[in-house]
Amino acid sequence: MMKREIINTPEAPAAVGPYVQGIKTGDTVYVSGQLGIDVAAGKMPASLEEQAHCSMRNLGAILEAAGSCYDQIVKTTIFLQDMNDFGKVNEIYQSYFKQGFPARSCVQIGRLPLGGLVEVECVAVITE
Repeated sequence: MMKREIINTPEAPAAVGPYVQGIKTGDTVYVSGQLGIDVAAGKMPASLEEQAHCSMRNLGAILEAAGSCYDQIVKTTIFLQDMNDFGKVNEIYQSYFKQGFPARSCVQIGRLPLGGLVEVECVAVITE
């Protein structure tokens, strides 16, 4: 039976509901959707750009806690409150990858928790 390990780091926001930041099982980590909360400030920045960077940094902190990194991501999903923000978020998103891009979906949804403008989740591998 495959072991399931909960990933939790103070470098990313605590869950705002009944879920965990991430789950590591075998050589795979599943990271829950990360809103653009600025952990240091303890709040959501006002601008879309700042939220997008915070979402990606939060994702990266959880990946690091699990022993992975951006370049080990195999699939992401980006949730946007407004698809008109796709270009801006896409530009920020791509800046976090150095060795190619993962598979990805990007969808507009009606509303994000805490009034967020963007949320990113991912699945990544863990390599030694």
